[in-house]
Amino acid sequence: MKATVEPGRPEGVVTAPPSKSITQRACAAALLHHGNTVIHNAGSSLDEQAALRIIKQLGATVVREDGNIRIMSHGVNPVSDTIDCGESGLAARLFIPIAALSDKPITVSGSGTLLQRPLGLLDGILPELHVQMAGTNGHLPVLIRGPLVPRDISIDGSESSQFISGILFALCYAQQTPLLTLNVTDPKSTPYLDLTIDVLRKAGYHIEHDRYETFRLHQVAQRPTELELEVEADWSGAAAMLVAGALAGEVTVKEMHPDSRQADKAVLSVLENVGASVTWQGNSVTASRANLMSFEFDATDCPDLFPVLAILAACCRGESYIKGVHRLFTKESNRAESISEMLENFDVPYSIEDDTLAITGVKRLSGTIIDAHNDHRIVMAAAIGALRAGSRVDIVGAEAVNKSYPAFFNDLVLCGAKCNFSS
Repeated sequence: MKATVEPGRPEGVVTAPPSKSITQRACAAALLHHGNTVIHNAGSSLDEQAALRIIKQLGATVVREDGNIRIMSHGVNPVSDTIDCGESGLAARLFIPIAALSDKPITVSGSGTLLQRPLGLLDGILPELHVQMAGTNGHLPVLIRGPLVPRDISIDGSESSQFISGILFALCYAQQTPLLTLNVTDPKSTPYLDLTIDVLRKAGYHIEHDRYETFRLHQVAQRPTELELEVEADWSGAAAMLVAGALAGEVTVKEMHPDSRQADKAVLSVLENVGASVTWQGNSVTASRANLMSFEFDATDCPDLFPVLAILAACCRGESYIKGVHRLFTKESNRAESISEMLENFDVPYSIEDDTLAITGVKRLSGTIIDAHNDHRIVMAAAIGALRAGSRVDIVGAEAVNKSYPAFFNDLVLCGAKCNFSS
């Protein structure tokens, strides 16, 4: 699908989608729970659909009712010899260790760009936990066979926190000793580990950690018989809409958690630092247009903000610096390349040196054609950039937003943006 977005000044009120990161973790907790779980405010993006499909393949019963999801499970009891992760990197890294709790051989598959994303770290860790792995060269598909045997282990956290989250879920469920220890070197994206720990604690598990480097898992005698898990609104999706308001108009995003531990809530500090007007009223946050100054920001722990912050920097006066380029290479696209291409097409000067993207702001972006490279974050960033362009912007592959924010373009239109679509 091609989306054509015209320059404009968005003004309006929208509701951010549910956090797919939290929904997927809630699905994992529900699968491992023996009994009923109700997930409130679960989303319907492609990644969330992948998580629900996986837990059904691993034995859970899933029923949607009144906007919530009710899940009945008795632990990991596969009803299929295959689980399909779609294009969700989190689903793959989260559910491979969980699926390995079973003694049945299971093939873990995926599609699209997920087949090129690395899973090598699990190749090294899971055999230490007595899990057999075959058919992989560091990528999907992979054949695994457990059962996973819990023990104290060490893991490299520099590549992704998602591996650590999957191991934490599996170890908590399989734990048979009073204490298990997981040591992590060079942990990254630690706010996402906070989300994992929060969901596990709500599910009745007891975890402590020292600076995310040593995790202590305490065995619990009894867990809740019924679980109710609430999914927060997504700060990743909200970030795009708030940057739109700061660049070109005034946008309010409802039902946000001011005290959220989601990594992408950091967008607020960036917007405030560049001089945008950011105000709260209850659980609604508003960003309004202003004369924006350049900024420096380390996105190592929140790499999903990179594309939309690149557009923000392109519209700020002066040169901005965004650190953490090394986190961009294994996303839905190679974002170091797709962001660079997007900036080039918008006629925005930039350079990459070592781990930092430097962007020189311009008064007006150029109308252009942007190839999204099947990356939902690039679609959203390009659409926001179009609002500050001199003429229309065509975004090829705009359907990629369904991965995380299916209503993104609807929300832009609600705020007065002019968007047209063609196949």
